[in-house]
Amino acid sequence: MNAPTGRRIRVAIVFGGRSTEHAISCVTAGSVLQAIDREKYDVVPIGIATDGRWVLEADDPDRHRITGPGQLPAVDGERATVSLTRTSAGTGLVVSEPSAPPQAFGEVDVVFPLLHGPWGEDGTIQGLFEMSDVRYVGSGVLASALCMDKAFMKVALQAAGLPVMPGTTITAREWADQQMVVHLRCQELGYPLFVKPARGGSSIGIAKAHGPDDLAAAIEGALAHDPKVLVEVSAEGAREIECGVLEDLDGSVEVSVPAEIRITGDHEFYDFEAKYLPEEATELDVPAILDEDTRLRMQTLAADAFRAAGCEGLARVDFFLMPDGSLVINELNTMPGFTPLSMFPQMWAATGLPYSDLIDRLLTLALQRPTGLR
Repeated sequence: MNAPTGRRIRVAIVFGGRSTEHAISCVTAGSVLQAIDREKYDVVPIGIATDGRWVLEADDPDRHRITGPGQLPAVDGERATVSLTRTSAGTGLVVSEPSAPPQAFGEVDVVFPLLHGPWGEDGTIQGLFEMSDVRYVGSGVLASALCMDKAFMKVALQAAGLPVMPGTTITAREWADQQMVVHLRCQELGYPLFVKPARGGSSIGIAKAHGPDDLAAAIEGALAHDPKVLVEVSAEGAREIECGVLEDLDGSVEVSVPAEIRITGDHEFYDFEAKYLPEEATELDVPAILDEDTRLRMQTLAADAFRAAGCEGLARVDFFLMPDGSLVINELNTMPGFTPLSMFPQMWAATGLPYSDLIDRLLTLALQRPTGLR
């Protein structure tokens, strides 16, 4: 699909959302708004407020930045509301303000959903786009939902014969009714353990339990973000290394050079502050310093995981490189961050695909991919 002759391709950049990763989605959107090719694309920023309202947001990258500790951006829910409408002519936007009748805002050619976490990265908004018959960047409903739920993602990867960390899943009901059983299951895994919301991201709600005394607080902290919690064996002594995966127009996949995150200072693991606040002490090796055999094994596993989960468009595959040289898949992210500090664009830049070209490639692929069963 191409835009009609005589006009630029219209891209709706959707960001914000109802999840705890609202602010990070806004930061990602600001980065894309800054870098997208304005000569080729007519950009419409659409923000989803924390209460779920869709609004026509400011096309201002500086408004969507982290300006300091505790100063996180957010969608302005008081702006004019916007909705997708499906007509015989295509899918368009309608803008509504309290003092005026609804106004047609024009057709949308493709959506770039820069949403992280539930109600955006988990297949929900992908289903809306499918029903609206509008093309969009990234994985479809099933792969988005599967990779958002880390517990089911592990099941799918294990079924494909891919290595994952041992773990157990705990629901809010189990924790309320069977705490002793939960403690025993965790004891069998062996401490230390990582406790995380099963459907979260950006390291929000994650804690490390060094022993039984830490477990209750860690589980309750994760349950504050998600009624389903994943407890995993800590990859002690492992290196954290990531690969970016991109789908090609012919359906094949390409894997970036790997990159490594090294935590310094007072951070015990790659938490929210280490990821997103510039003054925090993290060091990145892009590309990671690896021997050739390890690099090739990692890139092969990344492509295998992408296919096993049914991903489309893009994904970031996170690994633990264990002290014995074995590789374990930590997780897949179907909409990895695009912030200035994010690994995904840095890995592709190091592979030879600059940020603006990466955005263009994703949009080109989305425009050529049909909606519906495929």
